[in-house]
Amino acid sequence: MSEIAKKKKELTAQDLLKMEIAKELGLWEKIEKFGWGELTAEESGRIGGMMYQRMKRRD
Repeated sequence: MSEIAKKKKELTAQDLLKMEIAKELGLWEKIEKFGWGELTAEESGRIGGMMYQRMKRRD
């Protein structure tokens, strides 16, 4: 039985912004090692809040 290769999705501008903020907050190593699902609610909220602020400024 052959494995079905996962398709890598194209990164959106929001994905790139989320990654950039995670790096700024020093969370990128944790994300690379354990994945996005291992972030605490506080960490995720901080990333989301900063994303919201930056996207709001761009409008």
